[in-house]
Amino acid sequence: MANQLKIMILSGVREQGKDMFAVQVNDEIFVLDAGLKYPDSSLFGIDVVIPDMDFFEQYGDRVAGIFITHGHADSIGALPYILRKYDIPVFGSQLSIELAKIEVQRENKHRKNSLFHVIDADTEIDFKNASISFFHTTHSIPDSLGIDVHTPEGEIVYTGDFKFDPTAAKNYHTDMDRLAEIEHRGVLALLSDSSNAEASFPNASEQDIGNFVTNVFRNAKGRIIVAAKASNLNRVQEVLNAAKATGKRVLLTGRDLAKIVRTSMKLGYLDVPDGLLMRVKDLKTVPNNKTVILETGRMGEPLNSLQKMAKKRHSMITIHKGDLVFIATTPSHSVETMVAETSDLVYKAGGTVIQLGRNIHTSGHATGRDIQLLIDTLKPKFLIPVIGEYRLLEIVRDLAVKAGMNSKDIYITKNGDCLDYDFKKKRFYLSDPVPGEDTMIDGSGVGDVGNIVLRDREVLSDDGIFIAVVTIDRKKKKIIAEPKVTSRGFVYIKANRQLMNDSIEVIKKAINNNFEHKKFDWTELKQDIRGDLEKFLYKRTNRRPVILPVVMEVNQNRHRAMQKHNEKTQNDNKTNNTAKKSNSKRQTNNKKKENTKSKEK
Repeated sequence: MANQLKIMILSGVREQGKDMFAVQVNDEIFVLDAGLKYPDSSLFGIDVVIPDMDFFEQYGDRVAGIFITHGHADSIGALPYILRKYDIPVFGSQLSIELAKIEVQRENKHRKNSLFHVIDADTEIDFKNASISFFHTTHSIPDSLGIDVHTPEGEIVYTGDFKFDPTAAKNYHTDMDRLAEIEHRGVLALLSDSSNAEASFPNASEQDIGNFVTNVFRNAKGRIIVAAKASNLNRVQEVLNAAKATGKRVLLTGRDLAKIVRTSMKLGYLDVPDGLLMRVKDLKTVPNNKTVILETGRMGEPLNSLQKMAKKRHSMITIHKGDLVFIATTPSHSVETMVAETSDLVYKAGGTVIQLGRNIHTSGHATGRDIQLLIDTLKPKFLIPVIGEYRLLEIVRDLAVKAGMNSKDIYITKNGDCLDYDFKKKRFYLSDPVPGEDTMIDGSGVGDVGNIVLRDREVLSDDGIFIAVVTIDRKKKKIIAEPKVTSRGFVYIKANRQLMNDSIEVIKKAINNNFEHKKFDWTELKQDIRGDLEKFLYKRTNRRPVILPVVMEVNQNRHRAMQKHNEKTQNDNKTNNTAKKSNSKRQTNNKKKENTKSKEK
């Protein structure tokens, strides 16, 4: 019997993306997924958000491995930042591992390939306190796997992203027999995907989606420009199949597509018939009604590219009259506004738009009915909804209760929660939390941007910045040079000269008051300037810009000493020049006298 059994919610609940969970059995920790999420509009300048790296600082020596379910960024995106510092083995299917290597290489060219281990659905890995096995699941990328942690108290099952689709192709098919086998062994806890739980209609089968895409291609009269996520290989394959069926050729564009497609083709996960793909120069010779342009990227990147095409700013493609733009993935709530804006631009450019999600219900995630089917198949003692926002976790609770589970056996958690198993009471309870905060990535910085920096960026975006520069002599307690003020993103300076001039008087007054009534301190002086300016500018404009006072000091004694030194140097130079001139005159006179004497002789 295990002495310690914990389920750690490191990231991925009450949010979309950034999936990472862990199971601890005695002194071994098994990390399930290590993903990232893309920032919303409130995270100014942030590139991506990953789970809290402090977890590995505290528990890294106990982590036996990281086990990834599939090759999307919400499962593998944090690996580059983890493996940059910690040598932890990573386990996943062949495609998942290859895509993980691409991600890691982007951030760290000196990656250690020895850390990556390819497994499949038949693999079982024995560790000291537990064993890990896998099972096939259906998702929008091939070789997705669920994870089963076998403990002495029962199975702990993590689904990753999944759905049920009996018509899915071989590499996308859920292994129902394996699920039945796991149920027979006894499932202690189920960590289930919740991100599509509120869907009231069943997902369309991939077979139906493939037929729909082919019909769209067949009815198009001009060029077809397809926008899709590069990592949605299922949709990429359906686009290639539709192009082949309708006699069209495909141009692949997008930053991430080349590596992903090349890797998938090499491993046999993507079928690309000979002669189907074309190059940019072929656009001049291939007729418009035979051309498909597949524009891909991460999250909103395909939409950004479409907007550039519509505005005639794209480096290769311009949308014109007769073009059909086919948005081939169902957009998340966070980019729906962007989809609407993109559609407007396309229509203004003369094209038309078809959205797959408007015409057919599709998702790579389980609907409520799928979740109930999973619960009925595995019959878990305890359920922990994960991978979803808060309302979705509650919806899964309701679905589970309707499927026959007791509400007390369902845990709604938050990031950082640690569920400890009580071996006597045979229940989980909340114990001391684990690190569960966000780590924000800005450029090459990992976690060096915190709430204070983000708050400053928010203020800058709202009210701009106001800069005041002044030079003082602190010994004589006086202002040496007239303060200079400028601003960016606050007011139009030329139209607000009086405001800028009045702010100069506020700065002078703040400095003089500080000299008269306080013992000199640089910090206090800057705080006085900032505080007085803040009150003045808010009173006049109702705005609160970021105020940056720059105070410089001039030492007058040193200045005079330098002046004296310079004067002395100048005088010395004059004396030397005079001496040189007199010597030159003497030499000239002497020469004249010598010449006269020689003539007389």
